[in-house]
This record gives sequence, C-alpha cells and structure tokens, in this order.
Amino acid sequence: MCADSCLPKLDSFAKKLGCGGCIQKSDRCFDDFISPMIDFVHFEDPRNVTELRPIFMHHRFPKQLGPGNVPAGGSLQLFALQFRIALTERLSLIAVKDGYAIDSSEGALDGLLDSGWADVTAGLKYNLIRNVKSGTLLSAGFTYEIPMGSEQTLQAVGDGEFHFFATGGQRFLDGNAHVLSSVGFQMPVDQSVQSTTVHWNNHIDVRCHDKVYLFTENSWWHWTDDADTGSAFGVSGLDLLNLGDTAVEGNDVVTQNVGLKLKPKRNMELGMAYEFPLTDFEDIIRDRWTFDAIVRY
Repeated sequence: MCADSCLPKLDSFAKKLGCGGCIQKSDRCFDDFISPMIDFVHFEDPRNVTELRPIFMHHRFPKQLGPGNVPAGGSLQLFALQFRIALTERLSLIAVKDGYAIDSSEGALDGLLDSGWADVTAGLKYNLIRNVKSGTLLSAGFTYEIPMGSEQTLQAVGDGEFHFFATGGQRFLDGNAHVLSSVGFQMPVDQSVQSTTVHWNNHIDVRCHDKVYLFTENSWWHWTDDADTGSAFGVSGLDLLNLGDTAVEGNDVVTQNVGLKLKPKRNMELGMAYEFPLTDFEDIIRDRWTFDAIVRY
C-alpha cells in the first residue's frame, strides 16, 4: 500500500458494495499520474483503478462536411458517466461509453441527428507491466459497444463493434512529468454498415504544483475500410456518431488538445480540455470542450 485513503466514507461504502473483496482498491503507487481526456472512449488509463467519472462535452460540427462540402454546423452536448472496477490487482472491468446527447446540429446533420441515448460500451483491461520503481505501466484489453442507444442519435447501428487496445505510461522527473500512449483497432461486427478504424493517442503532462497539472494530447484516426451501405458524406463520426459512411477509407484526421487538471486530493481529479483538428480533413469536429471529474476508491 503506497498511500492511505483520503476519502474514508467512500472507502467504507465501497467495502460494503464490494461484497467482501469483489471490488479492489485503486493502485495507489501511481497516484502522481493523471488520466487522459482526449478520445475518452478509446484512450484508456493504463492503471488498474476503481472509479466513477462523470463527463460533460460540448462538441461543435464543421460548417461543411467531407469533400462534397455538405452544409452542416451546430453542436452536440454529451452528459456521460464512466466507471472502472478493479476486480483483482491486475484485472479491471471498464465501462467507457454511455450517456445522453443533446442535439443542436444544423444543415444536413439536422435531418439525420436528434437528441437521445448513446450506446453502452464495456469490457476488460489487464495490467501486463507494473514497475513501481521505474514508473512504467503497460495494459491491454478490449471493449464491446452494445447497440442499445437511440437510433435517432445515430446509435444502435448494426450488431455493435469491438475495440482492442494497448495502453502504457511512463513517469519522468520524479513524478513531475508523465507520458501516456495507446493504440487501438475498432472492428464492427457487421462491417457492411460500419467503417473500420485504427487510432493512436498520446498524452504528456507536467505537474507545476502539487495539485495542478498542465497537459496536451493528440489523437490520430485512420479509416481502413468503408461501410457498404449508408451515407456518402466522406465522414464517419469519430467517437460520437455511427454514420456508416461509404466513402471514408484512407481518411486521416489528427486532433490536439490543451488542458488543465486539478487534484484536490489523492483520489480526485477535476479536468478541462479544449480540442481542435490539426489536419485539413476534420471529419465531424470543428472543436470540442471536455470537462471531467474523477473519484477513486
């Protein structure tokens, strides 16, 4: 045990919920790390943790979509709640996508998109490498997106999709700087109605005070296969929508964010980040604000 609990009431509740040890405490030997914020559905923290993480996102769409310059614009707001449960010292259950989206889109998207529930995505993560002395972490896992969201919110498409990923982290400067990186492959069960992607996410942070971190992150998406049926806008929907586009194979989009995290206590995080595209091709992102709060057991 690397630290004592800072929230005894939460610990007491988690012990009761844990049914005598079914839920394990978060790994306390990497408390100097912070969780990534960009592409939060796919960029998984490499640590083994038990936590609740509410998220609010304000996402703006480009004024035009794809090579055809289809009129679009407007925005979407998402209210979501992630959770992670450490089942053993190395294995955890993760739920990374859910929530309710409020549609304020314009143009062509206004006719396709409406407010409603997001799909639910859950899976398992296993910690492969954990070196406390060097501050090195490596984990791998998978998730399955259950097509149970609202069809009018461009969810519940096909038979769901799997995401296979590896994620790692490294401590630098005695815990005052950290690098995280993850790679993943997103594979639909029914590839005729959803496109296939690979993605690579990176994070670097610097602790400028005991409780304050500055960070920047980037996310690269590459589409390896089109859907056989669907729209032909030339955009897919990134981590938000399932457009099932027939003209996205070979597309690449890179986004960057800058952000700030506060850690008022050892097992609490409050974060905010502003994200924007670096490539001329934007898919469905003009820019995005993301806010999160994390409480860990």
